[in-house]
Amino acid sequence: MIPRARWRFSINIHSNGICDEPLIFFDQESVQAHWATEWPGYPIHPDVTGWLHIKRSSLARIMPCSPTLAIKMWALTSLLLAGVARAAIPNLMLRGMQSLPKIPVPERSITSPNGTALPNITTTYYFDQLIDHNNPDLGTFQQRYWMNWEFYEPGGPVILMTPGEINADGFEVFITNDSINGLIAQQQNGAAILIEHRFFGDSNPYDNLTSQSLSLLTIQQAIDDLVYFATTADLPMSGGDAVKPGQAPWILVGGSYSGALSSYTMVNKPGIFWAGYLSSATVETITDYYDYFTPIREYMPQNCSSDVQAVIAYLDKMYMANDTAGIQTLQEAFALGGLNHVGDFATAQRPPALPLILAKSLIQYNLWDWQSLSPDDGPGSMFYQFCDALEVKDGVNAGPDGWGLENAINSWGDFWNTTYYSYTCQDKDVETCLGTFDPTITYWTNITVDNAARSWFWMVCNQIGFYQVGPPEGQPAIVSRIIQPSFVERQCVNMFPQAFASPPDTPTAKTNAMYAGWNVNIPRIFLANGLRDPWRGGTVSADGLNKPNTTSMPIYMSDGFHTSDMITDNGVIDPTIAVVQKAGLMYMKEWLAEWKPST
Repeated sequence: MIPRARWRFSINIHSNGICDEPLIFFDQESVQAHWATEWPGYPIHPDVTGWLHIKRSSLARIMPCSPTLAIKMWALTSLLLAGVARAAIPNLMLRGMQSLPKIPVPERSITSPNGTALPNITTTYYFDQLIDHNNPDLGTFQQRYWMNWEFYEPGGPVILMTPGEINADGFEVFITNDSINGLIAQQQNGAAILIEHRFFGDSNPYDNLTSQSLSLLTIQQAIDDLVYFATTADLPMSGGDAVKPGQAPWILVGGSYSGALSSYTMVNKPGIFWAGYLSSATVETITDYYDYFTPIREYMPQNCSSDVQAVIAYLDKMYMANDTAGIQTLQEAFALGGLNHVGDFATAQRPPALPLILAKSLIQYNLWDWQSLSPDDGPGSMFYQFCDALEVKDGVNAGPDGWGLENAINSWGDFWNTTYYSYTCQDKDVETCLGTFDPTITYWTNITVDNAARSWFWMVCNQIGFYQVGPPEGQPAIVSRIIQPSFVERQCVNMFPQAFASPPDTPTAKTNAMYAGWNVNIPRIFLANGLRDPWRGGTVSADGLNKPNTTSMPIYMSDGFHTSDMITDNGVIDPTIAVVQKAGLMYMKEWLAEWKPST
């Protein structure tokens, strides 16, 4: 049973702005109820990690004594974020996905430019989407979408976006001017739409996620979904039956995988969407994607990077030497004795499970937290808590070389045992949480819908790739070289035995050939990337690519993280992101001025 946690404000103030002692609550609902009493009109919401958030602009008005950008709660009776439904293995898989930031949906009434009250932005609409675009006789399924036309005036554009590989409910911020989508709509008097990707959330052609059903989860089907929606949907706003491409300009917006999908759509179906805004768009699919960890290694605190590299080098050395005593030392440091699969597997492609679990414990689980960072994140974020655990000793920060191997192992082990294990696994035992070698566990066999990890993994195994693995010999490593593509390929067999009798060779080269990848060269797409984004290696801003920046296809890069430029407030915090957002809006204005109706 999960222990009940108490929560308190990390900033403690009343409506008069005076900071005082912490207020103790026994659940998030109590926190939110107190907040509603003290500061009505400024709602806070829990996100998927358990933090409670409020918009920066609201916070600045009501909290003059603190620059904090989120109302952060933490558990006092345990380090577990109670109340967060964090199923261990599935959410670990989700954390390595190309996900968009999920920020609170603003609660406010909206009106059209003439003052007419409009439906709440959380209102769900449904579109009859084709199950199979190659066989329309199979019928349709209901695809969810959300729409906001508070800025729309006749002649304005329609801005369309899918959040990609996630349940779209809760991402309605992307139809408001808290996002780049809404800023474009506001500037251009347009309407914004968020449409759920097939086989995610409640937009499912079939009522299960078997391999047979998922055979219709392909990039091409997703492209055809966007095109079919744009060309046939009658939108719920006044005049919404007369704004199809040719009658009105359509802009395709996307971030991460959905940014890549936007590029693929404009390559594959030219002439439907007049312009595109693509943030952190991973256009080049890569199987052996060790570059995921390169920006993390380069931009994380140097002392932390040094010590992580030392521990990883030690683990890999023990593995190569078959040093069972050394492996046992690490096992004890990380309290991973509960793993059942500690024997050697037959070949070098199937390493001993214990070093493999250690390798994953010592990489993705902590380093994945980097991807969720925002420009306003500080020492309280989990990634920086991890680095502080390694590098702050008796109140003293380590130098750029860190404290060294022994301290790093002990400190990392302590952090894992006291903080990160419960954050990751809740009350599950080691084997249940971290073990992956048993093909009968629910994670592999669960075929119910709204299982983003399963749907995304189908795409990974079949078309997308992006296996987050260790680097080649000779390159600095914050990731163990024990983690190789064969580890992920084995999981494809475990999850989809009906589709894969043996580990697949993910055809990423075919995907790139079909949809251009890095070679994309189409007019009127704006490409925005972040220097500190772990997915940058799959974008047109990958190191060494040097893709030309043109006025027809401009490429901008901020100092941001993953899709940072899509969130309006990030431009307030980071001036380099503001430059990108301003440029994107400028190009949208110029390109839309060139559009002329064809029907």
